[in-house]
Amino acid sequence: MLARPNRLTRGIDYRSVSRRGARCAGAHVVTHVVQTGEQRPARFGFIVSKSVGGAVVRNTVRRRLKAICAEALPSVREGADVVIRALPSSAAAPFAQLRGDVLRCLERRAA
Repeated sequence: MLARPNRLTRGIDYRSVSRRGARCAGAHVVTHVVQTGEQRPARFGFIVSKSVGGAVVRNTVRRRLKAICAEALPSVREGADVVIRALPSSAAAPFAQLRGDVLRCLERRAA
């Protein structure tokens, strides 16, 4: 699970990363990354809309994404802000495919 210092919590931060961030699209997620240059741990935010599914499905997808990002945290550069938007296909995607999409984008943009 991601600790509080590793999460984006303010709406303005989400908008900033989504608009200014380098974009990487996968089959199940779209990842936006901004390198802030600050001396702090990387922060992650998740957008899982109703188009993904009902509340149970959305929360399952969000928990999976949080687990993947917690695992990848040591390899992400300090000061990076990352927003991951789940696409509707993420609801039916196996964990391994979801993990592959996220890690590929993080390696490409945030490592």
